[in-house]
Amino acid sequence: MTIPAQAQDEGGATLTKDAAPGDVLLKVTGLQKHFPIRKGLMQRQVGAVRAVDGLDFEVRSGETLGVVGESGCGKSTMGRLITRLLEPTAGKVEFEGKDITHLGVSGMRPLRRDVQMIFQDPYSSLNPRHTIGTIVSAPFKLQGVNPEGGIKKEVQRLLSVVGLNPEHYNRYPHEFSGGQRQRIGIARALALNPKLVVADEPVSALDVSIQAQVVNLLDDLQQELGLTYVIIAHDLSVVRHVSDRIAVMYLGKIVELADRDSLYKAPMHPYTKALMSAVPIPDPKRRNVKSDRILLTGDVPSPISPPSGCRFHTRCWKATEICKTTEPPLLELKPGQQVACHHPENFEDQAPQDTVLLSAAKEAATLVADEVLAESAETSAAVAAELETTEETPEAATEETSEAATEESAEAGAEESAEVATEETSEAAMEETSEAATDETTEAAAAEVSETVAAEESDSSEEDSSEESGSGSQK
Repeated sequence: MTIPAQAQDEGGATLTKDAAPGDVLLKVTGLQKHFPIRKGLMQRQVGAVRAVDGLDFEVRSGETLGVVGESGCGKSTMGRLITRLLEPTAGKVEFEGKDITHLGVSGMRPLRRDVQMIFQDPYSSLNPRHTIGTIVSAPFKLQGVNPEGGIKKEVQRLLSVVGLNPEHYNRYPHEFSGGQRQRIGIARALALNPKLVVADEPVSALDVSIQAQVVNLLDDLQQELGLTYVIIAHDLSVVRHVSDRIAVMYLGKIVELADRDSLYKAPMHPYTKALMSAVPIPDPKRRNVKSDRILLTGDVPSPISPPSGCRFHTRCWKATEICKTTEPPLLELKPGQQVACHHPENFEDQAPQDTVLLSAAKEAATLVADEVLAESAETSAAVAAELETTEETPEAATEETSEAATEESAEAGAEESAEVATEETSEAAMEETSEAATDETTEAAAAEVSETVAAEESDSSEEDSSEESGSGSQK
């Protein structure tokens, strides 16, 4: 199917080239959606339902991001915000680098080709008055696209792609089962070759036998067409089967975001660990084994007035005072694994100084198996010990380096001392030699002087004697 190039709408966005595999296709920053609560004759706002309250994540081209959480945590609202079926209260949604947060109808029209949605209920998402051909061909007519061979031929091809008989073109939705209706919704979403498909619980209303067929269909279509999925679900088994990365939501916020293997192998947030403990393990050997399931106390708090600090602290068995007062940020504590928790599982405690449990935490701990608590404590202790060992290793290396440097400096000092001593000895020897030479020279000079004096005295005595002899002869 070929789609003609579309000109830029006035004040709208332009279609961009396909993102390379691994590039960021969708980026969400600080996304919020608050539904106002109005009362009275003047319909004044007295509050707001914080359905989505600050989401930050990215979706790369060609990957599948799964979003899980309890009912009422804001998953479906998030999906409608991404596809701009709802107007965000705050935050930013970027698609292929383009800010689409506040684009109008005309501005979003060219982007509808690239962003499509599969709705949760296959019964209410299809118009019962329209035939299947009319429903699946609606995107072509709205976008003004004329496929090669005609619209009818392309619709029949799409029906065969999703596993339906092309001859069902003129049938009505009530003539199909739930699984077949969901396939019709998938065919409608794929009509314009989108880059991003947001699937809002696509298998929740289907039988288990049909769920596997739809999930496998989505997987096959992704490999064939290179689609990017954001799949919203509450079935952890389905999410594990189709997702590359998983985001766990609780009361309008993401509490953990990690790749599939890391999340299922070693969940870091207590809420994630509680969800994972609820997944049944199909192992006959564990039939009589005591369950390690973590039962959470109470219900999810109201999004109208969410708890202060960490929103999970009212049901968490590890909550302390800091959890009640300070909201933990979503940080990457391990490569590819982000968590928003002061006391994470399978990692070093982020607030070790705060050890006093809240009363709600003590009540929640009574529903947690002792083995789970012991395992959590052992894991945290092991991680802390490993980190201490890692910290001590560079210290030991530093000490060894210091000792080596001290030895080198001592050797250098000894060599310098020896050189200085040698120089001093040489100087002393030279001084002694010079002094001895000076003494010898002085003695030689003194001897010469004494010899000269003696010679002079002998000469004078000889002269005196000669004079005396001469005077005697004259007489």
